[in-house]
Amino acid sequence: MRQYIGYVTLLLNGEFGRSYYTNREVLDEITAKFPNTLALAGCAMLIAVPTGAAFGYLAARKRGTALDRIISVGAVSGMSMPVFWSGLILMFVVSLQLRMLPPSGTGGLRYLILPAVTLSLPAIGVLSRITRTTVLETIDAPFVRTAQAKGIRKLRIDLVHIVRNALIPIVTVAGMECASYLNGAVLTETIFGWDGIGRYTMEGILKRDYPVIMGCVIVGTVTFICVNVVVDVLYHYLDPRVRLDDRRE
Repeated sequence: MRQYIGYVTLLLNGEFGRSYYTNREVLDEITAKFPNTLALAGCAMLIAVPTGAAFGYLAARKRGTALDRIISVGAVSGMSMPVFWSGLILMFVVSLQLRMLPPSGTGGLRYLILPAVTLSLPAIGVLSRITRTTVLETIDAPFVRTAQAKGIRKLRIDLVHIVRNALIPIVTVAGMECASYLNGAVLTETIFGWDGIGRYTMEGILKRDYPVIMGCVIVGTVTFICVNVVVDVLYHYLDPRVRLDDRRE
């Protein structure tokens, strides 16, 4: 009980305590490493969101064809593939065989590409499947058939009626993925030696450095809440039904 009260007192004073092994302030360490995780998460989302949405939309438009089946198999493979396996494969092929990018370390864009691609693969699979399902549901909706009957151009129907309605589940999934990335992609950062929150958390777990573990968990929780708040705000602008419900209340 005394330990708990002492830790809560530290939190109220804006402190996370000191690491058992380095004797450094945990908050200072997290503050120094969080920008690296933010850069990795941002780069992974820049790859995952447009790629997953484009593949999902293409698969929906070409449903039942060979292209649809190829994209669906690729999406399931990306979702099922463990990041430690895909990361090691990319490291072996791109770094050791082709010698195009460095295999590990923290630095500029060359060091960022491989972990970002590895981190984005599961999200690409999830987003492509979500986008495909949503676009197929929207294509068969009555308002789309009405727009087609009115002779509205196909491009306008795609952009205004189909894509806009498909954005809502895409934003939801993208927000969840982004929150998990910002919490620290533990395996990816550890494999590629990326000096971020995820690797710092893993080091704390392996060393049983409890102030480090608690500090990372608290920062991850706050980050997750903040991202969900941002997603809820985006709902207000993307979905007219949400704005209508707010006015009624």
